[in-house]
Amino acid sequence: MTPAASWSDGLRFAFGTLTVFPVTVRRWDRGAARTGMTLAPVAGLAVGVPAAATGLLLLVLGAGPLLAAVASAAVPAVLTRGLHLDGLADTADGLGSGKPAEDALRIMKRSDIGPFGVVTLLFVLLAQVAALAQAYGDSWGRGVLAAVVSATVGRLALTLAARAGVPGARPEGLGAVVAGVVPVRAGLLAAAVVTALAAAAGALLGAYGVLGAVLAVLLACAAAESLLRHCTRRFGGVTGDVFGALEETAVTVALVAFCLFA
Repeated sequence: MTPAASWSDGLRFAFGTLTVFPVTVRRWDRGAARTGMTLAPVAGLAVGVPAAATGLLLLVLGAGPLLAAVASAAVPAVLTRGLHLDGLADTADGLGSGKPAEDALRIMKRSDIGPFGVVTLLFVLLAQVAALAQAYGDSWGRGVLAAVVSATVGRLALTLAARAGVPGARPEGLGAVVAGVVPVRAGLLAAAVVTALAAAAGALLGAYGVLGAVLAVLLACAAAESLLRHCTRRFGGVTGDVFGALEETAVTVALVAFCLFA
């Protein structure tokens, strides 16, 4: 087994694979992936903070909640080069094709986006913008918290999806590098830490803020887990595209749950 990487190398792996932040990835192996995927929520936090800050800046300058919501949804796409959105679209095309695993994986690897991918992207982005607009409309603090928590939870879903026992669907690619690298105990610890921090942040909005933040984390992880199991059954394992779909699913469910319960 490849030795686990240091926290420094793990963070470089997480930021180098999940964001566009200028970092040098020193190690590209399963040891670095183990530490990096465990620390993936940190990369999510680094994406969520500028997303929330951009939305807040627009509100301060006089923009309405809808424009702030669009900006907060757009910033993560920019900071990831649309990687996760692309993965979501490709996964939707693969699942929607109804074809056997090998053919579905071939469809997902193509550079174009099919009708299933387009429709899925449309409704996911609409849901994210609508949820953020409602959150910002309720209060600026609620919108900021929703943007930060959802981005962090989206990457937590990747930590949990990279746990031991989840196979890769292909022998190459990002999915093959990160599949099954995170020890189950480390994944559960990461989930507990993110949930506790979300609850603490939600406390700034009162009791309902705590409830909403915790439910956002739990429901997002549950939705991502359901999709993960379905993709594993359909494709025989996970791919980089599946990881992107899991991230966007978790973000969307977290935002909707936050609006409903916070």
